[in-house]
Amino acid sequence: MLRRLLLAAGLGVCAVLAAAVSVSWLDAPLAIASRAASSLETLTVETTGGPKSFKVELALTPDQRSRGLMFRKEMAPDHGMFFDMGRTAPAYFWMKNTYLSLDIIFIDEHGSVATIAENAKPLSEEMIPSGSPIRYVLELVAGGARRFGIQVGDKVDIPPRMQAQ
Repeated sequence: MLRRLLLAAGLGVCAVLAAAVSVSWLDAPLAIASRAASSLETLTVETTGGPKSFKVELALTPDQRSRGLMFRKEMAPDHGMFFDMGRTAPAYFWMKNTYLSLDIIFIDEHGSVATIAENAKPLSEEMIPSGSPIRYVLELVAGGARRFGIQVGDKVDIPPRMQAQ
């Protein structure tokens, strides 16, 4: 009798733990989105049509860079994510677990737009190359580069607080 009681209690504890883990896993995308919304910075791109400012989340650490905008379902047109890759080198991005179509703007170490990959396909595991050595990346909702007039050669004002240390 005692054995049955202990076994039932043990199974009950396992069920509660499994449920807690499942719920926390399902809430992970929501936690990522709410955490990001509280830490926005302003990034300005000097375009031929004048300066364009964006509210961006920063991806400065390896973990932040690898997660990027994964699991997001929506983002305002004037919002984005800014990556400091930590060094200047060719870069490759993909859209795994990314539900939004994005424009990926590759920026060299001097803050000049080097390449723009427009309308990256959601959930694709195809590699998107920078095409040249870059240091920074700005991701916007697809169509953002064209909408805001961002072109290769435009300058991006990158404050020191937005750079990886």
